[in-house]
Amino acid sequence: MAQKPSIPKGTRDFNPDQVAKRNYIFNTIRGAFETFGFQSIETPSFENSATLMGKYGDEGDRLIFKILNSGDFLSKSNPEAYNNKDSVALTPSISEKALRYDLTVPFARYVVQHQNEIEFPFKRYQIQPVWRADRPQKGRFREFYQCDADVVGSKSLWQEVEFIQLYDAVFSALKLDGVTIKINNRKILSGIAEVIGASDKLIDFTVALDKLDKIGEEKVKEEMLSKGISEEGITKLQPLFTLSGDFKSQIEGLKGILSSSVEGQKGIEELTFINAAISELGLSTANLQLDVTLARGLNYYTGAIFEVSAPETVKMGSIGGGGRYDDLTGIFGMKDVSGVGISFGLDRIYLVLEELNLFPETVKKHIDVLFINFGDKEALFSLKAIKVLRAQGIHAELYPDASKMKKQMNHANKRSIPFVVLVGDQEIETNTYTLKNMRTGEQDKLSLEALCSAVKTS
Repeated sequence: MAQKPSIPKGTRDFNPDQVAKRNYIFNTIRGAFETFGFQSIETPSFENSATLMGKYGDEGDRLIFKILNSGDFLSKSNPEAYNNKDSVALTPSISEKALRYDLTVPFARYVVQHQNEIEFPFKRYQIQPVWRADRPQKGRFREFYQCDADVVGSKSLWQEVEFIQLYDAVFSALKLDGVTIKINNRKILSGIAEVIGASDKLIDFTVALDKLDKIGEEKVKEEMLSKGISEEGITKLQPLFTLSGDFKSQIEGLKGILSSSVEGQKGIEELTFINAAISELGLSTANLQLDVTLARGLNYYTGAIFEVSAPETVKMGSIGGGGRYDDLTGIFGMKDVSGVGISFGLDRIYLVLEELNLFPETVKKHIDVLFINFGDKEALFSLKAIKVLRAQGIHAELYPDASKMKKQMNHANKRSIPFVVLVGDQEIETNTYTLKNMRTGEQDKLSLEALCSAVKTS
């Protein structure tokens, strides 16, 4: 018996309608990227393991897909590690490459490798798939696309302001009103860790804090205690858990908490600058919100941290995120190159637009007109017209087989093709075409010029 085909968990096939909808999102994002002055690059699907490992924290490292070396890798591996089933020691000897986890670290590698060819500040965008060995669930996949935009070579906070505007521009273009752009600053997190005496446990502290909206205050405190943060330090955090109000109110509250931290005060200054600029410039449909618990657990953020939430009516995780990384390229030997970037989560954006019924009807449109095939003579006559239609940007095709009329018409209906063209002996003799509107059933005998006009204006 033939094996039933399947695909790995966390991956998906996409039918033509789904691809059309995805391309609508891609094109909207790409258009905004280019309007804002970003240039497109691409990097390989897999990188050397050393490029990726150690850049995302312990949790991230565990989610990186390793690629086995080709050939007889076991005979060349560490036999002691293999016999003792020591996977950590064995992995480097059987796997030297890995699928990319995100687009940011490969971009940092690209900048260092091509630094002599790049004009700084360098604004790049990248739309490519990434892979994570995560547990599949709604809105979370093992293979998915990221749509990133980054600027390297500038420390200016105007870049953060522009990225907030870019988010607003994309979601406004997608008619996705009510999106919330959450912002925090890593310097504030560092300042809080300093105030509570946990500077040496910054990553543990931020990873736990980032879970506040998922597991609640008490569970976060338990996790911090388990990571070695003192009860006295956690008590000092209490004002942070109860911080509320608008952007300015929260900033005032932070000033009291971070009065003894120089680093924390720098973070407050940066957030104040960004908020003042956005307040002056305004946003079309998005909302900017300060979230001091936002602590994306990635090692490389040093300044602003962004996370985008869908409208409150939709239950969905973040649909975008990013931040400032002042020395990401330093991990590859290129020091003091500041960068900031954001990412759009295509797959989650797709699910949100689908749930809110925000995809335009025109997105699903593939073919404008189908020519019915009555035989070779009629097919050749039709193809001459199809060539003209296609040159004018009209999506036209000929049914390939001279099948029964009913079958061809059913084919047009199933594909939601709005028009069909009938060509017989009479049409060939008079150099005309019978155009049938599949919605109304109306038929008209038209010249080629009139046919093009009728389909275009429908």
